[in-house]
Amino acid sequence: MSKHYGLGRRSFLQNAGMTALLGAVGGGAPAVVSAASLSATATKYDFDTPYNRFGTNSVKYDQQIRVFGKDAVQVGMGIADMDFRAAPSITKALKERLEHENWGYLDMPAAFLENVAAWNKRHYGVTFEPSQAIITMGVHPGLIATLKAFSPKGTKVLLQTPTYNGFYGDLSASWTDKEEVLLKKNADGTFAMDFEAFEKQISVDTNSFILCNPQNPTGNCWSQADLLRIGEICLKHRVVVLADEIHCDWVSKGQKYTPFASLPNKAVVDNSITFKAASKSFGLAAHKIAWFYTTNPDYLARIKQQHRAELNTLGIIANMGAYTPEGEEWLSQAVEYVDGNTSFATDYVNSKLPGVRTHKPQGTYLMWLDFTEFAEKIGTAKMAADYNRTKAADAPMLTKEQMLERYLVKHARVHLNAGQSYGKGSDHHMRMNVATSRKTLELALTNIAAAINKPSSM
Repeated sequence: MSKHYGLGRRSFLQNAGMTALLGAVGGGAPAVVSAASLSATATKYDFDTPYNRFGTNSVKYDQQIRVFGKDAVQVGMGIADMDFRAAPSITKALKERLEHENWGYLDMPAAFLENVAAWNKRHYGVTFEPSQAIITMGVHPGLIATLKAFSPKGTKVLLQTPTYNGFYGDLSASWTDKEEVLLKKNADGTFAMDFEAFEKQISVDTNSFILCNPQNPTGNCWSQADLLRIGEICLKHRVVVLADEIHCDWVSKGQKYTPFASLPNKAVVDNSITFKAASKSFGLAAHKIAWFYTTNPDYLARIKQQHRAELNTLGIIANMGAYTPEGEEWLSQAVEYVDGNTSFATDYVNSKLPGVRTHKPQGTYLMWLDFTEFAEKIGTAKMAADYNRTKAADAPMLTKEQMLERYLVKHARVHLNAGQSYGKGSDHHMRMNVATSRKTLELALTNIAAAINKPSSM
């Protein structure tokens, strides 16, 4: 197994089938600018060299091989984690702790939440005491505990769709039901809140609203005006706001992330709980550490009754290694690099992928691609109907978006996340993660272009 962890570019290109970056499938791809000329300005950290994740039990890569078959996926562009090496400050902190070969119970270091509070104050002007925060095993356990505290079994939870598909699992785990409110889609493909529709969906059994800020998958960084208005509606109807702000450190140039907890209306802020983690910022999803905080002591007490976290030592150490000056420098350069990726991908998709449209996200490292025209051209609805009619009795039903997912794997060897799991408004859409080497991104887009410009049957 150890041979799969090679750090060199050669081993990655060989394992991934990317030798010389000539992996376009089927030929006929439009000419593209050399990836080398697209690299960002030289930085202290290397984000441009492709990094091998095959053979590491990665969901983004190895799980897709398990699902679609050996050599089926050349580039994983779905699951929301990064392909970069971890910040050196994280690796250094972990190595130092590993030298002490005892793994007994952890006494939580006070410095952990102090560092978290200092980071939020320094970067976003949000002030809270460490005593107002709770550490949890990832954002999902925190959300589930909070839903159980405020939304009785069978009641409704508001979601603005399309939205992060993991929220639906949180609703299932808390025995609550979805109440979906469509975001408005603007002419340029961007999205906006529909305040009137949102308020109309609130009923006597609506107790909670999960806000995604910055928004996954649309990439919106909601403005102060957006958040204040939605917060006032929720306060008026005694709906508690659960603000998932896990992507807050990823903001494009010229855009701004506004924390819900920074709003000028104290009553609105006191009606909320904010959930954050270093997992998206520093690629630490596997370490299972997150936190949530609120300015409302009554809310905090109610959540504590529903919450229990079993924390791990290495997760705490990795997070403390992230929230250092060295980690901050790494993140700043990573955000700049990925911002270049989103600009490149936006231009490429809109100019070289006929039948596909997208917009540059304001935040996150995720892009929301509208495949409607191409999907209708190749007949993904008919593909799904034909498959479901003739499938084995024990095989799952597939949607037209899943047929598009399979089409791109078969003809481009690229895996994207199928849109149907992101709720209403996701028809014919796919989610693409661009937190990767620009060479890898170029390869994926070139392969997709080849598949789209020379469509084939399934």
